[in-house]
Amino acid sequence: MNQVPSWAPEVIFDEKAGHFLIFWSTTITGRFPETALSGSRSDRNHRIYSTTTRDFASFTPVRLHYDAGFNVVDATLLRDGDAWLMFLKNETEKPEPEKNIRLVRAASPSGPFSPVSPPSTGAYWAEGPTAIKVGDYWQVYFDKYRERRYGMVRSRDLVNWKDCSDKVSFPDGVRHGTVLAVSSKIVAKLMETEP
Repeated sequence: MNQVPSWAPEVIFDEKAGHFLIFWSTTITGRFPETALSGSRSDRNHRIYSTTTRDFASFTPVRLHYDAGFNVVDATLLRDGDAWLMFLKNETEKPEPEKNIRLVRAASPSGPFSPVSPPSTGAYWAEGPTAIKVGDYWQVYFDKYRERRYGMVRSRDLVNWKDCSDKVSFPDGVRHGTVLAVSSKIVAKLMETEP
């Protein structure tokens, strides 16, 4: 069996389909030659792949989950009512590096996906998005990895984004993370615990 490096695996439960969807980024040599790099970066021509399982004992065959004609990593999926949002990193290196967070939408977490949005992040290099809706705002947290700090953009409409990185703080050295909602009771208990 051929093994290939994989990045940024995630799993969600698709209630409608009744299975878990596992997805990740990888490069399969020879696929997508129009975006392939050469030399030491030839292993960086990622797309999103997926499999499903109901029991984590048997899995469907791996399939191409998302391809929009560019190198893509760090996908994360979340529900928006009856629809799904997938935030991802545009990992384009040529002709000009992009390294930004974008959004696609779908009726199902398995697609098909809408055309990709313009970048929601700025001119800095961003990766590892994780998103959550807080009140009226969609908040996307991400790694400003060249600046060695975390950032956040937010939007009410998923179209117009404001960089609010100056309003968040994280411990030094934090890298890609995940946001999850928990009850205030759990937060209170955690706040009582001493390190």
